[in-house]
Amino acid sequence: MSVGESLVVGLFLVVLVFAVLAILYGMIMLLAAVLRPKASKKAVENNKGSAVGATSMDMDLVQTSFGEVKLKDVDERTAAMIMAIISDESQIPLSELRFKSIKAVE
Repeated sequence: MSVGESLVVGLFLVVLVFAVLAILYGMIMLLAAVLRPKASKKAVENNKGSAVGATSMDMDLVQTSFGEVKLKDVDERTAAMIMAIISDESQIPLSELRFKSIKAVE
C-alpha cells in the first residue's frame, strides 16, 4: 500500500468515525425528545411563570448552591437554620437537599 492510499484510507476512517458520532448524537437527541414527558414541559413553564410572578414585597428569592429558595416572611438566617436542622435530622448532606420555598406558618 502506498503513502497516498494510506492517507485516503486514514481520511476515510476519520470521516467515518465523525459520521458515526454525529448519528449517535442525533439518536440521543431524538430519544430525549421522545421520552421527555410532556407534563414536565408544562411544569417547567409554570415554574418559570411563578418565579416571575413571585416578586411581591413579602417574598424574597435567595440564591443557593443548587438554585433559588423562595422565602416568604422568613429572614435568611432563620431559613439557613431550618435547612441545617433538616439536614442534621435527616442525616442527608445539605448539598444533596433541594429547598424550593420556606414560609412562616402562623
